[in-house]
Amino acid sequence: MKIGDIVFYPMHGAGVIDGIENTEVAGIEKSYYILKLPIGNLKLMLPIDRIDQLGLRGVIDKSKLEEVETVLRSRPEHAHGSWNKRFQAILDRMKSGDVLDVAAVARNLSMQYRSRKISSGEKRLMDLSRQILISELVYACEKSPEEVTGWIDNIMCKDK
Repeated sequence: MKIGDIVFYPMHGAGVIDGIENTEVAGIEKSYYILKLPIGNLKLMLPIDRIDQLGLRGVIDKSKLEEVETVLRSRPEHAHGSWNKRFQAILDRMKSGDVLDVAAVARNLSMQYRSRKISSGEKRLMDLSRQILISELVYACEKSPEEVTGWIDNIMCKDK
């Protein structure tokens, strides 16, 4: 990975490697990628020596968009169990960093939100999963966040 690469960071979304900084932490000098996320105007420092464990990966290419659309169009899965078990299962799925898992979480929670009440924690995860999905699709589709949001909403509203 190098400066200028567009990458995806689980639980945060897609962004650009904006630079490399060397910083001393507890007397040890470390190198960090500076990841700039456009949504939320967030800047993250990711230790270069731990990139493999952090799940940083390239953004999906256009060929994967059809699979994302299929997930968004498919029937929602209904989670069972107590609120905290559902919450943890959703969180684990989002942490995987797999765009199809994030799309499924966004679909499931959005559909549940439309048909019944969901907890405030699940609502936050719904919003976060949509934000993460949109951030990656913006780069994959080369479209604006508003265009991607409209595309996602249009897909999930059809035939539901």
